[in-house]
Amino acid sequence: MANVQYYDVILKPVVTEKSMNAMAEKKYTFLVHPEANKAMIKEAVEKMFPGTKVSSVNTMNLEGKNRRRGMVVGKTAKTKKAIVKLTADSKDIEIFQGL
Repeated sequence: MANVQYYDVILKPVVTEKSMNAMAEKKYTFLVHPEANKAMIKEAVEKMFPGTKVSSVNTMNLEGKNRRRGMVVGKTAKTKKAIVKLTADSKDIEIFQGL
């Protein structure tokens, strides 16, 4: 496994209608490094966003989609998504506040 630091784990937040509705329950969705595990994701969120406490992490591996350009067929890259649930006494994550 590659040497993945905590600042390399979280790639970007997922901004969809479903993920925005889940924020009411203190659940935040991120695209994460494909080799990151749940413990690494928990550590990265707690270090990158001070005052947050993670209660659970759910991950899912997403296969690449089939794409066609003329007669050439290929696949997009595989991704990994994580849904992070914070504790009730935890601070909210600020990057989602203006959305």
